[in-house]
Amino acid sequence: MTEAGRQSVRSAAIIVLVHAAVIVLWQVLVDVFQVPKFVLPSPLDTIRTLGSSQYAWFSNSLVTSAEILGGFALGSIVGVAMAVVFTWSPLVSAILLPLFVTLNMIPKVALGPLIIVWFSYGIVPNILIAFSICFFPILLTTARGLREVEPDLLDLVKSLRGSRWTLFRKIQLPGSLPYVFSGMKVGAILAVAGAIVGEFIASERGLGYLMIQVQSALDTPAMLMAVVLLTLLGVVLYGLVLLLERLVVVRDVRLH
Repeated sequence: MTEAGRQSVRSAAIIVLVHAAVIVLWQVLVDVFQVPKFVLPSPLDTIRTLGSSQYAWFSNSLVTSAEILGGFALGSIVGVAMAVVFTWSPLVSAILLPLFVTLNMIPKVALGPLIIVWFSYGIVPNILIAFSICFFPILLTTARGLREVEPDLLDLVKSLRGSRWTLFRKIQLPGSLPYVFSGMKVGAILAVAGAIVGEFIASERGLGYLMIQVQSALDTPAMLMAVVLLTLLGVVLYGLVLLLERLVVVRDVRLH
């Protein structure tokens, strides 16, 4: 095994041990101090809710997953595409970028009810809310990466009469990939928050909808289990972005 491989194994082992220690400490503290279940359930009480069919964990998790993935995919595609347009056309960038900055300042909780009115209930409005939250950081980091190309390389391609497409495909796109994935990692986190904001505002399915339903009954174990599942969905999406980054970006140029 290479040194990089051993370092990755050590890092993974540390992460697992830290999480396991937190869970064990959580269980011990709840048992020792006899914390009421409605205040803070133990890990075991939280896990037991998975065996109850009344929560429909699988279908609700599936709906939330679709909202997160849909919003993230849309944010990534539109964000990267708009960054390319801004790089190719300074005039379009000067006109639209300030507008996007202003729109990004709108609290998404305030924007949510309008999206519900325009698109009714369902998965689509929650995908749009997730998109509205994760789109902007992907746009900014990608645009920065496309602009931070060595001038000498650009001059070389231009001197060889390379087309704008050649310049983009051979120089700008490969050089901007670390920035693209940096924005996507931030977007993966924000997409989870966006989907839940949408479900909290108005939804008929999903983990956020379930949390609202069980809140009135002080079913804290179910609420906590929903939080755990949301966290796992976010971790899986973030891990997929990291895996894709490892496949297409050289280790030495990745942004950490």
